[in-house]
Amino acid sequence: MDLGIRGKRALVCASSKGLGLGCAQALAEAGVTLVMNARGAEALDAAAADIRARFGVEVVTVAADITSAEGQAQVLEAAGDLDILVTNAGGPPPGMWSDWSREDFIAALDANMLSPIALMQVALPGMMARNWGRVVNITSRSVKAPIPALGLSNSARAGLTGFVAGTARQVAAKGVTINNLLPGAHATDRTVTLDTNAAKAQGISFDEARAKSQAAIPAGRYGTAEEFGATCAFLCSQHAGYIVGQNILLDGGSVNATL
Repeated sequence: MDLGIRGKRALVCASSKGLGLGCAQALAEAGVTLVMNARGAEALDAAAADIRARFGVEVVTVAADITSAEGQAQVLEAAGDLDILVTNAGGPPPGMWSDWSREDFIAALDANMLSPIALMQVALPGMMARNWGRVVNITSRSVKAPIPALGLSNSARAGLTGFVAGTARQVAAKGVTINNLLPGAHATDRTVTLDTNAAKAQGISFDEARAKSQAAIPAGRYGTAEEFGATCAFLCSQHAGYIVGQNILLDGGSVNATL
């Protein structure tokens, strides 16, 4: 399918690896010019070089912390006029409700709520003026089904979801859509860390821990960055202009809900 976005310009945050990289690759395959961001310059430059070689698109890289005001300013200056914005940032650490201080919550809100909002506030006016734009926020399945140990993430991402719910309806008439992608377990570095920790805690091998985790998913496997990226690219396409303010699960059926 031709997504109809060849020549558009996209900023993809936290895109040197994992789900962010999957989104960047899928957009590049559709002919989109990329601005890629991540904190680590080495991995970011390697990912960008691979995308240039495979898809022949222009790629600008900005190594910066997108959750900081300085990093946001640096990335947005390099990005210029954006047609597509994909926000993404690592989640805060797990713990118990009794562990977290006010400072912990502020840090989580800065990273997973206020940072994507700040990026949208800069990008949306230009998109609206050009009567076309796409915003995709990578959040978490915890928005639909909170994960007890991830209370900081649950709180911050729920706040972002509420912001998007209202804002998406305010900009849709200008040809701009905002939607959220809610990943479950995918075959990324994060699941390697989680499975390693589970293996240690349960006294089993890594392979046993991974098999146990995958068996709990109705699809019987982890998702891939490639299929996640393909979904992101579709939401950014000319064909998705009637999808507004939605929270789309990509979790292999893990969240058991009728609606």
